[in-house]
Amino acid sequence: MSSVEVVTFGCRLNIVESEAMKRAALDAGQDNLIIVNTCAVTAEASRQARQTIRRLRRENPDKQIVVTGCGAQVEPEIFAAMPEVTRLIGNGQKTKAAAWALGAHERVSVNDIMELRETASHFLDGVDGHTRAFVQVQNGCDHRCTFCIIPFGRGPSRSAPMGEIVREIERLTTNNYREIVLTGVDLTSYGSDLPGTPKLGFLVREILRHVPHIERLRLSSIDCIEADDQLLRAFAEEPRLMPHLHLSLQAGDSMILKRMKRRHSREESIKFCEDLRKIRPDMVFGADLIAGFPTETDEMFENTLKLVEDCGLTHLHVFPFSPRPGTPAAKMPQVAKSVAKERAKRLRDAGEAALQNHLAAQKDKILRVLFERGGMARAEDFTPLRLEGEAGTFGQARVTGNNGKELLAEAI
Repeated sequence: MSSVEVVTFGCRLNIVESEAMKRAALDAGQDNLIIVNTCAVTAEASRQARQTIRRLRRENPDKQIVVTGCGAQVEPEIFAAMPEVTRLIGNGQKTKAAAWALGAHERVSVNDIMELRETASHFLDGVDGHTRAFVQVQNGCDHRCTFCIIPFGRGPSRSAPMGEIVREIERLTTNNYREIVLTGVDLTSYGSDLPGTPKLGFLVREILRHVPHIERLRLSSIDCIEADDQLLRAFAEEPRLMPHLHLSLQAGDSMILKRMKRRHSREESIKFCEDLRKIRPDMVFGADLIAGFPTETDEMFENTLKLVEDCGLTHLHVFPFSPRPGTPAAKMPQVAKSVAKERAKRLRDAGEAALQNHLAAQKDKILRVLFERGGMARAEDFTPLRLEGEAGTFGQARVTGNNGKELLAEAI
């Protein structure tokens, strides 16, 4: 029996692509293979990947180790120099069947990602068991945030054709997937490269119109400043579009946002959350936030800290700034690592307090939930519940309390 193991670092999109690579390798008859799908978002992510590769080689001396992903794309010379690595495959090739064909012996296959123009629409049958399927509708990024190396790992923004997306979602829902998640590197840039430049909101409304039996549609991380009017109207009018958004905010101080080369201000972040809550009162927001960005003063950090309350953020992903070689931010005046670490802790503490308030506010509510495996379920706002039920079915639950991380509930 063929054996292909995948070790994944980084974002949700990497998880989706890891599944695509595993299936391509198995279809090609690969055996005795470990795929390491790397991340390049921070220098620490690259270090962890290299450390893992060394450990995998010690534990699996006879297996092939194929390294791919954003880390392999932006730092091919570092990973290629590792004797533990059997092959190196760039992001432009990793989901193509030819890269995994038996006899594909080129040790290093990393092309210029900026020349990639084809739309990436390697659709999958889902990753999280039998309840949720992920559909990658976009890849790459045309923006140049000063802290981010990802555009050089993913290439220019590319969108999957709308018709292909609708047909794939139709197929997935017919195959009993109850929830569909749209994913991408820069999801709100969807359509900028397609004829007529349709926006993400138009795609969402077309999916909901042409796939009437879809029960839940969810979006992954978005950029609030690029959210279009049709997307906001969809949240207001369509209960099948789930009331949860993870926002790529990064900071809550307008000067730091300018130095990051973000496209929104503090005030625009707050207004977006306020406006969306007016039209969808049950909306829940998460966000990415960076602590200790170069030149960040105590006052600037306090503006980011206050953003947790001002935007009503519930689920935070907090990162102490880590300079990434090759980015403009790495050349800016740095904040001391100890200061960045302390600020990150304060942000995480604020996020934890906000989460506890959110969980406590759900007590005695009756929620429609989708049961998952392992005695878990998800509310429409993505809050997890500890609740037994048949995976892939919907039910009603009354919230009885929480354990600090999940809601506790009883089925009704």
